[in-house]
Amino acid sequence: REDLWVREGKILNPEKLFFDEKGSADIQLDCKDSIIAPGFIDVQINGGFGVDFSLATDDFKSGIDLVSQKILSHGVTSFCPTLVTSPPSVYHQVLPQISIRNGGTHGAGILGAHLEGPFISKEKKGAHPEHCLRTFEAGAFQDLLATYGSLDCVRIVTLAPEMKRSSEVIRELTKRGICVSLGHSVANLSQAEEAVQHGATFITHLFNAMLPFHHRDPGIVGLLTSDKIPAGRRVFYGMISDGIHTNPAALRIAHRAHPKGLVLVTDAIAGMGLAPGRHTLGQQVVEIDGLNTYIAGTKTLSGSVATMDTCVRHFQEATGCSVETALEAASLHPAQLLGIEHEKGTLNYDSDADFLMLNDSLYVQATYIAGEEVWRQDALGM
Repeated sequence: REDLWVREGKILNPEKLFFDEKGSADIQLDCKDSIIAPGFIDVQINGGFGVDFSLATDDFKSGIDLVSQKILSHGVTSFCPTLVTSPPSVYHQVLPQISIRNGGTHGAGILGAHLEGPFISKEKKGAHPEHCLRTFEAGAFQDLLATYGSLDCVRIVTLAPEMKRSSEVIRELTKRGICVSLGHSVANLSQAEEAVQHGATFITHLFNAMLPFHHRDPGIVGLLTSDKIPAGRRVFYGMISDGIHTNPAALRIAHRAHPKGLVLVTDAIAGMGLAPGRHTLGQQVVEIDGLNTYIAGTKTLSGSVATMDTCVRHFQEATGCSVETALEAASLHPAQLLGIEHEKGTLNYDSDADFLMLNDSLYVQATYIAGEEVWRQDALGM
C-alpha cells in the first residue's frame, strides 16, 4: 500500500527528501498491485543452463556470466557460485576466475564462492566423487589452503565437523570472515554443537547427506533446538524446497522448530533450465528425469533443477506460512547468514535497492538491482 523510494541504488527515507530537500520523485512507477520484496539470495547453486561451476573450462567466466544473467528471471539478485568436491587442480583454476562483484543489467551479484567439500564424510558423500575426498589429519588448515589454493573470494565452506582437527580449521576460517557450514557428515549432536561453539553458523541442505534424526542422538538436525548454542548466535540451515529433496512434512518440522534459521537454497546444477537428459555435476554424470536428478545409473540424488522462485512457492504451500515468511527465507535469512543484512535482504532505508515485483501467487514479474530494472516478464514476451 505504500511507496518505495529509491535513489542512487539505495532505498531512500522519503522524510529527508520531503522535509530537508523539499524534493519529489523524478520518476513514478505504477506497480499495479504487485508485492515488492527484497531480491532473493542463493547461497548454494552449482550451475545452471548448461554451465557447471565445478568444471575448469577456458570460458569459465562467460559461463558464470550466463548463469548470473539467467537467474534474474527467478528473482535472484545475488548468489554464491558453489563448487562440489573436486581435485585441487580444479579449485586452483576456477577460484581465481570468480570475482566478487555487484549485480546489474549484466546479471546477479556474486557474493563469493561456496566450497562444498572435499573435507566431507565418505559415508555421506552424496553426489560427491569419493576419490577426491580429503581429511585434515596431516596439516589441518594448511591442507585446506593447499587444496583450495586461495581463499580470497571464498564466502562459505561446507565441511564434516566429525573430522579430526576440524575445530582448528573452523576457527581459522571463521577468523577470516568465512562462513563455515556443516554438511555431508555423520556427526553426532555433540560434535555439531562443538563446531558451532568454534564458529560454524550454517547447515548445508538440512536432512540431506547427514544422519537421519534419531531421538537419542538427533545428530546435526538437533542443532535446530540445541540449548548449547552460544548466546546471541543463530544457527542457519539450508533447505532445498523442491518437493523432492525433503518431504513437505520434514520441511514443516524444521520450519516450526526453528523458523528464523531457515534459508532456502536451490542447490541447482548445470541441468537447471535445460531439457531432461544427461548433464554434469563436477566430476560426475547426472541424469535428469522430471524434477529428479540422479547420479547416472544410480538413485543417488544430486542437486536439483528447481529455481529459487519455485522453492519459495513450494515452501509457502508446504508450510502454510505467511507470504512475508516465505520471502524472508530467500532474502533476509541468507543475508543475515552472510552478515550483509544492512545492505541486502530487506527493504530498509539505506539498503541496496535490490528488489522484486511479484504477483499474489509469488511469480516474479520484474527484478531490480540497485534501483534499475534488470529483468521484466512482459519485456521478453513470456
